[in-house]
Amino acid sequence: MKAVIFDLDGVLVFTDKFHFKAWKALADELGIYFDEAINNRLRGVSRMESLEIVLERSDKTYTEKEKLAFAAKKNEIYRGYLTAMTENDVTEEVRCTLTKLKEKGYKIAVGSSSKNAKLILEKVKLLDVFDKIADGNDIQKSKPDPEVFLKAAEFLGVEPESCYVVEDAEAGVIAGNRANMKTIATGDAKQSKLANYEIQKFSDILNIV
Repeated sequence: MKAVIFDLDGVLVFTDKFHFKAWKALADELGIYFDEAINNRLRGVSRMESLEIVLERSDKTYTEKEKLAFAAKKNEIYRGYLTAMTENDVTEEVRCTLTKLKEKGYKIAVGSSSKNAKLILEKVKLLDVFDKIADGNDIQKSKPDPEVFLKAAEFLGVEPESCYVVEDAEAGVIAGNRANMKTIATGDAKQSKLANYEIQKFSDILNIV
């Protein structure tokens, strides 16, 4: 095993609350019901696919132009929240674990469906820590399709079979499995029991790799 690929939201940082607030603001403006349960369905899903889920409860039909405008507005609201993020939004445990992985000779990458991944990593002072970053700007298909993880492995110059994937969402674990990588589940992903390994805290990764 040569590399560890990390999902971003819910693994390295926690921006779920910002996603929820941004989608809720859009849904409220459109008069559509939106709650935490619906928000959970959006995890690891692309922006446009997330919008389709949000619009399921609408009694109106929207054009593609309108949908693109809605998605852009949500992202504008979301990015507004991201600007307030700092290095304090990443725990010392995460930083130390990433350092120890590199000391052990592993290449590390981010594999995220978010198109804002680099912005977030820059804000929390992690951008230069990772060898490579594959995000929503590099892919056509979101998780559970394995494209983002395969792209991360390609960027690293490592065979997929030589990679671990750390994920907090079931869709991400499925994507890692489909990429023929060893999957490590944290957070809600542990409930699916689909991963090769489970961790209780971030530093437990060091007991696996």
